[in-house]
Formats: sequence, C-alpha cells, structure tokens
Amino acid sequence: MTWLDWYNTLSKPDWTPEPSTISLIWQILYPIILISFGYVFLQTARRKFPSTTSIPFAINLLANLSFTPLLFGLRNLPLATLDILVVWSSILWMSIAVWRYSRWVVFAQIPYFIWVSIATVLQVSITWMNWKV
Repeated sequence: MTWLDWYNTLSKPDWTPEPSTISLIWQILYPIILISFGYVFLQTARRKFPSTTSIPFAINLLANLSFTPLLFGLRNLPLATLDILVVWSSILWMSIAVWRYSRWVVFAQIPYFIWVSIATVLQVSITWMNWKV
C-alpha cells in the first residue's frame, strides 16, 4: 500500500487540508526556512551570533526533516506526533534564542509557526482518532 493509500485510510478531522494544499504550504515555507536558517548558521559560523543560537535551529531542522519518514515511512503516528511537538517547541526556542541578534529572523518564522501549530493540532487529532488500545 502506498503512503497516500495508507494516509487515506486514517480517520481525520473534517478540516484536514488536502495533501496538495499541504504541499503548497511547504513550498512557500521552505524558502523562508532556507534563507532564515542559513543566515543564522552563517552568522554563527562567523561568530557574530553565539554558537548556542544555532542549536534550536539545528534541532528544528532535524525534527522537521524526520517528520515525513516517521509518519509516511514508518507509519508511526505516536512518534510523528512527538516529532511535530519537537518542531513546534523548537520554533519558540529559536525565536527566543535569536531575538536579540536578528528580529527579522523571528518575524520570518511567524508563518512557519502558524502552519506548524495547525499541523500539530492536526497530527495530534489524527493520532487520537486512530489510537488502537
């Protein structure tokens, strides 16, 4: 069974966006993430930001990239939920860590944070609705 066939068998809230909508949102967000994260990593490498500033960005990047393999590769709803909670909380951590050095980076994360907040509620809902005891 393909990942899409599997995903379509899951119980989901009525407000679940279509996969094409989700894909479009990520196509918009990934360039913002690339530019803002790249800037933070570059400034950290140049020692203009403390090295600890880049830690939440690295954690976020790893967690973000892990979500798809966890959900659609392993088809593990609880692990994907834990992962998206790491993504969500690390966005807050990133904003706190970089605020005094680059406010534009924080403001650039607002669409990312909004989308991940929606995606987190969706993921928790899907996990709850498909929980097998």
